[in-house]
Amino acid sequence: MLIFEILLNATAMFNHSNVRLPARLDRMLRRILVTPDMHRVHHSVLPEEANSNFGFNLPWWDRWFGTYLDQPAAGHEGMTVGLEQFRTARDHWLDRMLRQPWREDRGRYTIGRQPPAAG
Repeated sequence: MLIFEILLNATAMFNHSNVRLPARLDRMLRRILVTPDMHRVHHSVLPEEANSNFGFNLPWWDRWFGTYLDQPAAGHEGMTVGLEQFRTARDHWLDRMLRQPWREDRGRYTIGRQPPAAG
């Protein structure tokens, strides 16, 4: 159990890191491990991107369930991350972060939200 927890936490720290891997290495690793660039797409403010790449250790789940997205539309440099309702610097203070689950607008998070129907 201890070995499992160590590996699970190591992969979570790896894919939430700001490490930039060479493109070829990133493509190879994505076959067996979730990379930082792969998981970062999940933190986008765009609903279609936020509703993708949920995995943080094994990439197969997203591929099997159709939630895998290779790259963000604006690229990693142009992608905006985070939640739209927590954009100000004051929202990142500890007291505000601890109150986030009870905010009235917490339901606007993109998971489960469907894009508007076309035409």
